[in-house]
Amino acid sequence: MSESEEKMLHCYNRGCGKKYDPENNKEGDCIHHPGLPVFHDAYKGWSCCNKKCTDFTEFLNIKGCTKSFHTNVKPADPEKPAVDKSRMNEVIEVKPLVKNVNLSLPRPPYDSPQVTLIPVVSPALLQQIEGLAVQVTTSTETQIPIGEMCKRKGCKASYTKTLADQEPCTHHPGVPIFHEGLKYWSCCQKKTTDFSVFLEQPGCSQGTHLWLNEAKSKTIKCRMDWHQTGGFVVVSIFCKKYQPSRSNVRLNPVRLTVDLYFQEEDSRYELDVELRGVVNVEESSVNMLPTKVEIKLKKAEPGTWAKLETANPTKTIETPPVLQSESEKEESITAQVDAVDLSDL
Repeated sequence: MSESEEKMLHCYNRGCGKKYDPENNKEGDCIHHPGLPVFHDAYKGWSCCNKKCTDFTEFLNIKGCTKSFHTNVKPADPEKPAVDKSRMNEVIEVKPLVKNVNLSLPRPPYDSPQVTLIPVVSPALLQQIEGLAVQVTTSTETQIPIGEMCKRKGCKASYTKTLADQEPCTHHPGVPIFHEGLKYWSCCQKKTTDFSVFLEQPGCSQGTHLWLNEAKSKTIKCRMDWHQTGGFVVVSIFCKKYQPSRSNVRLNPVRLTVDLYFQEEDSRYELDVELRGVVNVEESSVNMLPTKVEIKLKKAEPGTWAKLETANPTKTIETPPVLQSESEKEESITAQVDAVDLSDL
């Protein structure tokens, strides 16, 4: 071993681990993590810079966030909490973890308004469908007459064949409903008794304009799988070449609805499930990736879900009609004029 190698010392700063010459140790030579490693919920990271990953090798390669001098002094271990010896003889009762969902939280109605989750779209997915989007745009734009109104409910934009046509379409994804004198949209539930006020209600969702009526697409099957961690349920739908701008994921605390559009086959994948447990809509998210759609649902209460769907669905089941007298028929018809679908407005 040469004399210069004998002088080299090992740096003990976390995340550095390099050897250095103590006579040539300048500020900024050492790039390290002043914080502590954190392992939580399958994630590995550093407390000082909040960088996280799931792979241990990737965790070891996370570059330090602080520059300073190298040092051969080991950092002090974090202090352990003091032990209260006066409680040494205290009997600690250990209760088993909850294996199934404890329905302690009130369960919202199945038909509560759903929120359209804003997805994080992978650039690789956009690159994957880029050629398809150009091909369809070229073929459809020539068919749209200037002045054609957008077909989405609540949108009042008209086709101009300019860049204005690419602006977001603010519309109502639900249906208009009349109920007990009130008028409202199923998607946002802003109720009013005045019909003109109802018609002027601004949309609650954004997307792309629909200049031509869509023909009903055929449905296809995609593989769906799910797993869970302590705080989340992750639903994965494995698929390729779907159109993010014409797909959506809607959620309320107990219901998940997925609608994916595949441009090449002019087909759709649809999923509508009543969830086994209650979720926090605000802390849930969607990632649209080249090979799958990943929906991360935040559990509203601790516990393990035995299944993704509830064992006792509350969906309304229509019963076959029975023979009625004329007066009973009139009462039944009056009761049925409870909600009016104005989809064609």
